Amino acid sequence: MGAGKVLVLYNYSQHLVKGEPKDILAEHGVIACAHAVAAALREAGYTVEVVAFSTDIEATLAPYPPKEWIVFNLGEGLEGRLFEEARIAWALEAMGYRFTGSPGEAIALSTNKAKAKEALARAGVPTPPWKLLRDPAEVDGWRPDGPLIVKPVSEDASIGIGASSVVTDPHQLRERVAYILNRYRQAALAEKFISGREFNISLWGNEPEILPLAEVDFSAFANPLERIVSFAAKWEPDSFEYKNTPVICPAVVDPELKGRIEEVAKKAWHAIGCRGYARVDMRVDTEGNPYVVEVNCNPDLSPDAGFYRAARAAGYTYTEMVVRILRLAVEGV
Repeated sequence: MGAGKVLVLYNYSQHLVKGEPKDILAEHGVIACAHAVAAALREAGYTVEVVAFSTDIEATLAPYPPKEWIVFNLGEGLEGRLFEEARIAWALEAMGYRFTGSPGEAIALSTNKAKAKEALARAGVPTPPWKLLRDPAEVDGWRPDGPLIVKPVSEDASIGIGASSVVTDPHQLRERVAYILNRYRQAALAEKFISGREFNISLWGNEPEILPLAEVDFSAFANPLERIVSFAAKWEPDSFEYKNTPVICPAVVDPELKGRIEEVAKKAWHAIGCRGYARVDMRVDTEGNPYVVEVNCNPDLSPDAGFYRAARAAGYTYTEMVVRILRLAVEGV
Protein backbone atom coordinates (compact mmCIF):
# COMPACT_ATOMS: atom_id res chain seq x y z
CA MET A 1 0.00 0.00 0.00
CA GLY A 2 2.93 2.30 0.61
CA ALA A 3 6.70 2.54 0.67
CA GLY A 4 9.17 4.98 2.13
CA LYS A 5 10.85 6.02 5.35
CA VAL A 6 8.78 7.88 7.93
CA LEU A 7 9.92 9.45 11.17
CA VAL A 8 7.09 9.67 13.71
CA LEU A 9 8.19 12.61 15.84
CA TYR A 10 6.74 13.48 19.23
CA ASN A 11 7.74 15.35 22.35
CA TYR A 12 8.27 13.94 25.82
CA SER A 13 8.24 16.14 28.91
CA GLN A 14 8.85 15.01 32.48
CA HIS A 15 7.76 18.28 34.04
CA LEU A 16 6.11 21.59 33.14
CA VAL A 17 7.40 25.13 33.49
CA LYS A 18 3.91 26.50 34.24
CA GLY A 19 0.33 25.48 34.79
CA GLU A 20 -1.19 22.81 37.00
CA PRO A 21 0.62 19.53 37.74
CA LYS A 22 -2.24 17.60 36.13
CA ASP A 23 -1.60 19.37 32.81
CA ILE A 24 1.15 16.80 32.21
CA LEU A 25 -1.68 14.41 31.23
CA ALA A 26 -2.17 16.39 28.02
CA GLU A 27 1.57 16.40 27.35
CA HIS A 28 1.77 12.61 27.74
CA GLY A 29 -1.31 11.92 25.64
CA VAL A 30 0.81 12.14 22.49
CA ILE A 31 2.91 9.08 23.41
CA ALA A 32 0.21 6.49 22.73
CA CYS A 33 -0.83 8.44 19.63
CA ALA A 34 2.71 8.26 18.21
CA HIS A 35 2.85 4.49 18.61
CA ALA A 36 -0.62 4.05 17.09
CA VAL A 37 0.40 6.15 14.07
CA ALA A 38 3.64 4.16 13.72
CA ALA A 39 1.77 0.84 13.84
CA ALA A 40 -0.62 2.04 11.14
CA LEU A 41 2.24 3.13 8.87
CA ARG A 42 4.06 -0.19 9.33
CA GLU A 43 0.85 -2.01 8.45
CA ALA A 44 0.76 0.04 5.25
CA GLY A 45 4.30 -0.99 4.33
CA TYR A 46 6.37 1.98 5.43
CA THR A 47 9.72 1.84 7.20
CA VAL A 48 9.08 3.69 10.47
CA GLU A 49 11.16 5.11 13.28
CA VAL A 50 9.44 6.52 16.37
CA VAL A 51 11.51 9.33 17.86
CA ALA A 52 10.80 11.24 21.05
CA PHE A 53 12.67 14.43 21.78
CA SER A 54 13.04 16.11 25.13
CA THR A 55 15.78 18.62 24.38
CA ASP A 56 16.47 20.30 21.04
CA ILE A 57 14.91 18.98 17.87
CA GLU A 58 17.97 19.74 15.74
CA ALA A 59 20.17 17.22 17.58
CA THR A 60 17.37 14.66 17.71
CA LEU A 61 16.94 14.70 13.93
CA ALA A 62 20.66 14.71 13.05
CA PRO A 63 20.76 10.94 12.25
CA TYR A 64 17.82 11.23 9.82
CA PRO A 65 18.68 13.00 6.54
CA PRO A 66 15.75 15.04 5.20
CA LYS A 67 16.26 13.63 1.70
CA GLU A 68 15.57 10.14 3.03
CA TRP A 69 12.90 10.72 5.70
CA ILE A 70 9.51 12.37 5.84
CA VAL A 71 8.33 13.48 9.28
CA PHE A 72 4.95 12.60 10.69
CA ASN A 73 4.89 15.58 13.00
CA LEU A 74 3.21 15.00 16.35
CA GLY A 75 5.43 17.49 18.18
CA GLU A 76 3.44 19.64 20.58
CA GLY A 77 6.20 21.44 22.41
CA LEU A 78 8.33 20.87 25.46
CA GLU A 79 7.51 21.26 29.15
CA GLY A 80 4.51 23.44 28.40
CA ARG A 81 6.64 26.24 26.95
CA LEU A 82 4.80 28.82 24.89
CA PHE A 83 4.81 28.42 21.08
CA GLU A 84 7.13 25.41 21.04
CA GLU A 85 4.75 23.59 18.68
CA ALA A 86 5.16 26.33 16.08
CA ARG A 87 8.94 26.33 16.55
CA ILE A 88 9.05 22.60 15.82
CA ALA A 89 7.34 23.13 12.48
CA TRP A 90 9.58 26.08 11.66
CA ALA A 91 12.66 23.98 12.48
CA LEU A 92 11.46 21.10 10.31
CA GLU A 93 10.92 23.46 7.41
CA ALA A 94 14.29 25.14 7.87
CA MET A 95 16.07 21.78 7.97
CA GLY A 96 14.44 20.73 4.71
CA TYR A 97 12.00 18.08 5.88
CA ARG A 98 8.62 17.36 4.40
CA PHE A 99 6.23 16.98 7.31
CA THR A 100 2.58 16.40 8.05
CA GLY A 101 0.18 19.07 9.22
CA SER A 102 0.29 22.82 9.22
CA PRO A 103 3.27 25.17 8.80
CA GLY A 104 4.67 27.07 11.75
CA GLU A 105 2.94 30.31 10.82
CA ALA A 106 -0.51 28.71 11.01
CA ILE A 107 0.28 26.89 14.25
CA ALA A 108 1.56 30.08 15.87
CA LEU A 109 -1.48 32.04 14.72
CA SER A 110 -3.97 29.44 15.94
CA THR A 111 -2.16 29.04 19.26
CA ASN A 112 -2.46 32.73 20.07
CA LYS A 113 -6.22 32.94 20.53
CA ALA A 114 -6.28 36.75 20.34
CA LYS A 115 -4.32 36.84 17.06
CA ALA A 116 -6.44 34.00 15.71
CA LYS A 117 -9.66 35.83 16.49
CA GLU A 118 -8.32 38.95 14.78
CA ALA A 119 -7.51 36.89 11.66
CA LEU A 120 -10.93 35.23 11.74
CA ALA A 121 -12.68 38.58 12.09
CA ARG A 122 -10.73 40.05 9.13
CA ALA A 123 -11.86 37.10 7.02
CA GLY A 124 -15.49 37.58 8.01
CA VAL A 125 -15.59 34.45 10.16
CA PRO A 126 -18.00 34.81 13.11
CA THR A 127 -16.29 34.47 16.49
CA PRO A 128 -17.60 35.53 19.92
CA PRO A 129 -16.82 39.10 21.10
CA TRP A 130 -13.71 39.11 23.28
CA LYS A 131 -11.17 41.11 25.23
CA LEU A 132 -7.55 40.41 26.14
CA LEU A 133 -6.83 41.06 29.81
CA ARG A 134 -3.25 41.43 31.03
CA ASP A 135 -4.08 42.52 34.58
CA PRO A 136 -7.08 41.97 36.88
CA ALA A 137 -7.42 45.77 37.15
CA GLU A 138 -8.39 45.89 33.47
CA VAL A 139 -11.71 44.33 34.45
CA ASP A 140 -12.74 47.57 36.18
CA GLY A 141 -15.18 49.54 34.09
CA TRP A 142 -15.79 46.75 31.58
CA ARG A 143 -19.44 45.77 31.31
CA PRO A 144 -19.71 42.67 29.12
CA ASP A 145 -23.05 41.55 27.75
CA GLY A 146 -23.74 38.30 29.61
CA PRO A 147 -21.53 35.45 30.87
CA LEU A 148 -17.93 35.08 29.70
CA ILE A 149 -15.60 32.14 29.32
CA VAL A 150 -12.04 32.96 30.36
CA LYS A 151 -9.06 31.08 28.87
CA PRO A 152 -5.28 31.32 28.81
CA VAL A 153 -4.52 33.17 25.58
CA SER A 154 -1.99 30.65 24.25
CA GLU A 155 -2.87 27.13 25.39
CA ASP A 156 -4.72 24.28 23.72
CA ALA A 157 -6.12 20.86 24.74
CA SER A 158 -8.49 22.63 27.19
CA ILE A 159 -5.53 23.45 29.44
CA GLY A 160 -6.63 26.08 31.95
CA ILE A 161 -10.34 25.41 31.31
CA GLY A 162 -12.36 24.25 34.33
CA ALA A 163 -15.50 24.72 36.35
CA SER A 164 -14.56 28.33 37.23
CA SER A 165 -13.84 29.36 33.64
CA VAL A 166 -17.36 30.63 32.94
CA VAL A 167 -17.93 33.82 34.93
CA THR A 168 -21.00 35.97 35.47
CA ASP A 169 -19.77 38.98 37.46
CA PRO A 170 -16.72 41.26 37.73
CA HIS A 171 -15.46 39.59 40.92
CA GLN A 172 -15.39 36.16 39.30
CA LEU A 173 -13.74 37.62 36.21
CA ARG A 174 -10.98 39.31 38.22
CA GLU A 175 -10.31 36.07 40.11
CA ARG A 176 -10.08 34.03 36.93
CA VAL A 177 -7.81 36.53 35.20
CA ALA A 178 -5.52 36.57 38.25
CA TYR A 179 -5.44 32.76 38.29
CA ILE A 180 -4.41 32.55 34.61
CA LEU A 181 -1.77 35.26 34.98
CA ASN A 182 -0.26 33.61 38.06
CA ARG A 183 -0.55 29.96 37.10
CA TYR A 184 -0.05 30.07 33.32
CA ARG A 185 2.14 33.21 33.06
CA GLN A 186 0.18 34.72 30.20
CA ALA A 187 -2.72 37.03 29.48
CA ALA A 188 -6.32 35.88 29.76
CA LEU A 189 -8.75 35.93 26.87
CA ALA A 190 -12.32 36.60 27.98
CA GLU A 191 -14.95 35.95 25.32
CA LYS A 192 -18.72 35.95 25.33
CA PHE A 193 -20.03 32.56 26.39
CA ILE A 194 -22.24 31.18 23.63
CA SER A 195 -24.95 29.12 25.28
CA GLY A 196 -25.96 26.41 22.84
CA ARG A 197 -24.66 23.43 20.90
CA GLU A 198 -20.96 22.63 20.36
CA PHE A 199 -19.64 21.09 17.15
CA ASN A 200 -16.23 19.76 16.12
CA ILE A 201 -15.54 19.98 12.39
CA SER A 202 -12.65 17.91 11.03
CA LEU A 203 -11.17 18.94 7.68
CA TRP A 204 -8.38 17.65 5.47
CA GLY A 205 -7.01 18.00 1.97
CA ASN A 206 -6.06 20.89 -0.26
CA GLU A 207 -9.33 22.67 -0.90
CA PRO A 208 -10.40 21.06 2.35
CA GLU A 209 -12.87 18.22 2.48
CA ILE A 210 -15.13 18.24 5.52
CA LEU A 211 -15.58 14.97 7.37
CA PRO A 212 -18.89 14.17 9.13
CA LEU A 213 -19.75 16.74 11.78
CA ALA A 214 -19.50 15.80 15.45
CA GLU A 215 -21.49 17.27 18.34
CA VAL A 216 -20.70 17.20 22.06
CA ASP A 217 -23.66 15.87 24.06
CA PHE A 218 -24.11 18.07 27.14
CA SER A 219 -27.51 16.64 28.12
CA ALA A 220 -26.18 15.46 31.50
CA PHE A 221 -25.56 19.09 32.54
CA ALA A 222 -28.68 20.92 33.70
CA ASN A 223 -26.89 24.27 34.04
CA PRO A 224 -26.13 25.74 30.59
CA LEU A 225 -23.05 27.50 32.01
CA GLU A 226 -21.51 24.10 32.83
CA ARG A 227 -21.77 22.88 29.24
CA ILE A 228 -18.13 23.22 28.26
CA VAL A 229 -15.36 20.85 27.21
CA SER A 230 -13.11 21.33 30.21
CA PHE A 231 -9.69 19.84 30.93
CA ALA A 232 -11.39 17.17 33.01
CA ALA A 233 -13.73 16.31 30.13
CA LYS A 234 -10.71 15.63 27.90
CA TRP A 235 -8.10 14.16 30.20
CA GLU A 236 -9.53 12.83 33.50
CA PRO A 237 -11.34 9.51 32.85
CA ASP A 238 -12.71 9.23 36.38
CA SER A 239 -14.35 12.65 36.34
CA PHE A 240 -18.05 13.36 35.86
CA GLU A 241 -17.19 15.66 32.96
CA TYR A 242 -15.24 12.97 31.10
CA LYS A 243 -17.97 10.38 31.56
CA ASN A 244 -20.79 12.73 30.58
CA THR A 245 -19.57 14.53 27.46
CA PRO A 246 -20.01 11.88 24.78
CA VAL A 247 -19.61 12.94 21.18
CA ILE A 248 -22.20 12.14 18.52
CA CYS A 249 -20.75 11.59 15.06
CA PRO A 250 -22.28 12.01 12.59
CA ALA A 251 -24.14 14.82 14.34
CA VAL A 252 -27.88 15.12 13.92
CA VAL A 253 -28.23 18.51 12.26
CA ASP A 254 -30.60 19.96 9.70
CA PRO A 255 -29.23 20.60 6.20
CA GLU A 256 -29.42 24.40 6.45
CA LEU A 257 -27.41 24.58 9.68
CA LYS A 258 -24.99 21.94 8.38
CA GLY A 259 -24.34 24.09 5.34
CA ARG A 260 -23.66 27.19 7.46
CA ILE A 261 -21.31 25.30 9.76
CA GLU A 262 -19.35 23.83 6.86
CA GLU A 263 -19.05 27.18 5.11
CA VAL A 264 -17.74 28.84 8.27
CA ALA A 265 -15.31 25.97 8.90
CA LYS A 266 -13.77 26.32 5.45
CA LYS A 267 -13.40 30.09 5.85
CA ALA A 268 -11.71 29.53 9.23
CA TRP A 269 -9.30 27.00 7.66
CA HIS A 270 -8.21 29.53 5.05
CA ALA A 271 -8.09 32.46 7.50
CA ILE A 272 -5.59 30.63 9.72
CA GLY A 273 -3.66 29.05 6.84
CA CYS A 274 -4.18 25.41 7.81
CA ARG A 275 -2.58 22.63 5.79
CA GLY A 276 -3.09 18.88 5.61
CA TYR A 277 -5.63 18.41 8.38
CA ALA A 278 -7.26 20.48 11.11
CA ARG A 279 -10.27 20.76 13.39
CA VAL A 280 -12.54 23.76 13.88
CA ASP A 281 -14.62 23.98 17.07
CA MET A 282 -17.83 25.98 17.04
CA ARG A 283 -20.66 26.95 19.33
CA VAL A 284 -24.09 27.51 17.82
CA ASP A 285 -26.45 29.87 19.63
CA THR A 286 -30.17 29.38 20.15
CA GLU A 287 -30.89 31.25 16.91
CA GLY A 288 -28.73 28.91 14.85
CA ASN A 289 -25.75 31.21 14.41
CA PRO A 290 -22.36 29.41 14.41
CA TYR A 291 -19.32 30.99 16.10
CA VAL A 292 -15.76 29.70 15.81
CA VAL A 293 -14.19 29.32 19.26
CA GLU A 294 -11.04 27.39 18.30
CA VAL A 295 -9.00 26.34 15.28
CA ASN A 296 -6.69 23.40 15.97
CA CYS A 297 -4.12 23.03 13.20
CA ASN A 298 -2.75 19.62 14.25
CA PRO A 299 -5.51 17.95 16.27
CA ASP A 300 -5.09 14.72 18.21
CA LEU A 301 -4.93 11.68 15.92
CA SER A 302 -5.29 9.02 18.62
CA PRO A 303 -7.63 6.12 17.81
CA ASP A 304 -10.09 7.39 20.44
CA ALA A 305 -9.86 11.07 19.46
CA GLY A 306 -12.24 13.22 17.50
CA PHE A 307 -10.45 13.38 14.17
CA TYR A 308 -10.45 9.63 13.73
CA ARG A 309 -14.04 9.48 14.95
CA ALA A 310 -14.99 11.71 12.02
CA ALA A 311 -12.77 9.83 9.55
CA ARG A 312 -14.28 6.52 10.66
CA ALA A 313 -17.78 7.92 10.15
CA ALA A 314 -16.68 8.77 6.59
CA GLY A 315 -15.65 5.14 6.01
CA TYR A 316 -11.88 5.27 6.67
CA THR A 317 -9.98 2.76 8.77
CA TYR A 318 -7.39 4.14 11.15
CA THR A 319 -4.58 3.04 8.84
CA GLU A 320 -6.25 4.64 5.82
CA MET A 321 -6.62 7.92 7.72
CA VAL A 322 -2.97 7.97 8.80
CA VAL A 323 -1.74 7.11 5.30
CA ARG A 324 -3.87 9.82 3.72
CA ILE A 325 -2.49 12.45 6.10
CA LEU A 326 1.03 11.31 5.24
CA ARG A 327 0.34 11.40 1.51
CA LEU A 328 -0.97 14.94 1.78
CA ALA A 329 2.45 15.91 3.10
CA VAL A 330 4.28 13.91 0.41
CA GLU A 331 2.22 15.62 -2.27
CA GLY A 332 3.05 19.00 -0.81
CA VAL A 333 -0.47 20.01 0.21
